[in-house]
Amino acid sequence: MTKAPVTPLLDRVHTPDDLRKLPKSELRQLADELRTEMIDAVGSTGGHLGSGLGVVELTVAIHYIFNTPDDRLIWDVGHQAYPHKILTGRRDRIRTLRQGGGLSGFTKRAESEYDPFGAAHSSTSISAGLGFAVANKLAGTPGKAIAVIGDGAMSAGMAYEAMNNAEQAGNRLIVILNDNDMSIAPPVGGLSSYLARLVSSGRFLGLRDLAKKFAKRLPAPLQVAARKTDEYARGMAMGGTLFEELGFYYVGPIDGHDLDQLIPVLENVRDAAEGPCLIHVITQKGKGYGPAEEAADKYHGVQKFDVITGEQKKSAGGPPSYTNVFAKSLLSEAEQDNTICAITAAMPTGTGLDKFAAAFPERHFDVGIAEQHAVTFAAGLAAQGMRPFCAIYSTFLQRAFDQVVHDVAIQNLPVRFAIDRAGLVGADGATHAGSFDVTYLATLPNMVVMAAADEAELVHMVHTAAKYDSGPIAFRYPRGNGTGVELPETPQQLEIGKGRMVRGDEKQGRKVAILSLGTRLAESLKAADQLEAKGLSTSVADMRFAKPLDSALIRKLMATHEVIITVEEGSIGGLGAHVLTLASDEGLIDAGLKIRTLRLPDLFQDQDTPDKQYDEAGLNAPQIVDTVLSALRHNSAGVEEARA
Repeated sequence: MTKAPVTPLLDRVHTPDDLRKLPKSELRQLADELRTEMIDAVGSTGGHLGSGLGVVELTVAIHYIFNTPDDRLIWDVGHQAYPHKILTGRRDRIRTLRQGGGLSGFTKRAESEYDPFGAAHSSTSISAGLGFAVANKLAGTPGKAIAVIGDGAMSAGMAYEAMNNAEQAGNRLIVILNDNDMSIAPPVGGLSSYLARLVSSGRFLGLRDLAKKFAKRLPAPLQVAARKTDEYARGMAMGGTLFEELGFYYVGPIDGHDLDQLIPVLENVRDAAEGPCLIHVITQKGKGYGPAEEAADKYHGVQKFDVITGEQKKSAGGPPSYTNVFAKSLLSEAEQDNTICAITAAMPTGTGLDKFAAAFPERHFDVGIAEQHAVTFAAGLAAQGMRPFCAIYSTFLQRAFDQVVHDVAIQNLPVRFAIDRAGLVGADGATHAGSFDVTYLATLPNMVVMAAADEAELVHMVHTAAKYDSGPIAFRYPRGNGTGVELPETPQQLEIGKGRMVRGDEKQGRKVAILSLGTRLAESLKAADQLEAKGLSTSVADMRFAKPLDSALIRKLMATHEVIITVEEGSIGGLGAHVLTLASDEGLIDAGLKIRTLRLPDLFQDQDTPDKQYDEAGLNAPQIVDTVLSALRHNSAGVEEARA
């Protein structure tokens, strides 16, 4: 067990007010202690590491120069905000990150006044910051909005949509581009740092303002020429022409780890009379921790790890993850079909498509954090005869719902949606839960929606999707490891819209029928065992498809069973709603039939272990049993009475 880090300066800083009392000469030491504290904390909890380490100095500088929380600090992709949490009164809870009842791994309004806007999906900060800045402007109240965007978030179109309207905020909006992968800037050098300080200084801005006033006296063509000369002169030196065209005054690039550069630039920008400003800051992901510097991707998100060696706690052995099963299955299909393409939105490793990229680089496309583009790009590929698989987490596919409707479903294009992280996801909490995909996809005409009950079923569904050319098709699967079933050597092509009986017979009269969609099948079978032990004969069906429904199977089960229970790891509007609609439309409900639907509750569930989350949601075997007993109007002690 390692000793707690020695942090004498950090121990005196409980809020940014304490930070602002320190002399500038002590900020370097404070940043070093803050980095040490973050490494130690994440080592004990797991979580996002590399991004936070890269913004330690930037976090210190922002809180030192700006009057937070009155100046609103909005973090894009909130996993950059661990150092921010430590400096804003939450250090005593930092070792509860991502645990049940603990701190969120992202910014969260309910957690602190220093988190003015929640962020777990990317590219929202400039839009939100613009809202804060304009609201202050309209109300005539002081306060600026500082949006820190980075870690790939500038690859999303929403950031540029916001920047296109940013002039409305005047000088109340400051955007800090945290460029941690050198994707925009040339290497930072002394000249560029000097120029950044120079062009952000009050003296330079004053001279520039004087030049603008002089230029207004010139004929119109010369006014345009003067403006362009100013923009291009600074653009050639610093690369900011794009941002200038979007209405921002560009400063940078500067070294985001050099407080002697950060502090004067932030001071100058804070006091400037210019309009919205963008500060381009270069940082190193994983800065200050050797293992994270050497492998930024591996240490972006980590398990618990040994701070001394950097060795991450290995997960227990066992069945392969659903993500790996999907990746291997897709590789197998692509080896036999050169029309198969794979698309990911900045998550090649998370979706398993890094393996596809290695084998078929010309057929793999990482489009960045741009889910809308990913879906419509896939639609274009499909329209031209390719077979695209669009692999996107359930929570991120929500961002492209209009494209799924307009560009795919209406045109009935055969885009394959591989929906990872379906259902509840544990430590990432409500923002990353895959709660809604069945609901929002199964409402769409032409769409086929499948849910894998185990890893063997996932293999069959990948194959089925590869062979399906009649329109869009989606299959969902959860985070984590499979159930341990044997994987098929040869995948089956499933009949569209047909479920399977796992226990019992739809033609045989029984007391209870459980209709499961997805990986709650294992809990449904446990529930069936418990019900049988109570003398209640129980059938279990794996529906496989939320759309189209296996109407024939449902009719038979309703005709031969007294209680129908649907179980799914999604929100209202999914399998249960479609079964109820079928029963209502066809008059299948009579006085002797009881139907109950089990689904995720109508709330955003906080982080915890997945098993605890599903227990809270009422989707484990004991709750399934209780639902059946309640439907039969008795509890476990009254089974004999009900049977009689």
